[in-house]
Amino acid sequence: MFEATVRDDVLRLRRPGTRWLSTGWNGGRSRGAAAYNVTVPEGFERTDLGEYRDERLARAGFERKNDPPTLFTGVAMEHARGARRGAVVAYATAGLSNPAMLPVDSVREAADGADAVADGPERDGETASEGPPRRPGTVNLIVGTTRRLADGAAANLVAVAAEAKAATLLATASAPGTTSDAVVIADDPDGEPAAFSGSATPVGAAARVCVRDAVRASLRSRYPDGGLPGPAGDAEHGVVADGRAEVFDP
Repeated sequence: MFEATVRDDVLRLRRPGTRWLSTGWNGGRSRGAAAYNVTVPEGFERTDLGEYRDERLARAGFERKNDPPTLFTGVAMEHARGARRGAVVAYATAGLSNPAMLPVDSVREAADGADAVADGPERDGETASEGPPRRPGTVNLIVGTTRRLADGAAANLVAVAAEAKAATLLATASAPGTTSDAVVIADDPDGEPAAFSGSATPVGAAARVCVRDAVRASLRSRYPDGGLPGPAGDAEHGVVADGRAEVFDP
């Protein structure tokens, strides 16, 4: 399905002629033979990510063609894990140093039963930012299928993968994700067509279990003693979206 190779803390997933849809840096749609997941060092602060990617691929002996989808993470590639079911495969690297929490049960309801607007801090006086995270943790996913996905099905598979990741992390680490998660979807433009990718379809159902099992395997490798960081581990690099939005009828 995909040829996975790890060199110098770079994971290359290769399958000629693949179509890619990435939510990561320089993301969007592309077509090419490979996608990459790159481990960055502690304290990584470079912003010239294109040049940095090229340096790392060259150092690892990978030939860069075009502008391949590339994800970055603080997790070492020795903890990358894959899972396959039917026509779908998922690869995951899972680190939880910067969990992104979204309280539900603990959110205070307004006295009159309506939702109030609150503009309190996200965590320790700091608000959410669109800038780069302060420290890489990251749950990166690359989900590929040998089916030919319709445009909507490819976009929807991002949501299916993210939902499966969130369900898995909530069950294992009490956090739905981190501040820097990303997903790449891959499909075969010459494969058997798939108009839909929802959870009840063969592609969507397979993607859900592949993401679940790949994420769990990566977590077991990254945290072999079971000491997951996160809310219970007092992770200092996370955020909590504990503000309130104004809710109204359309």
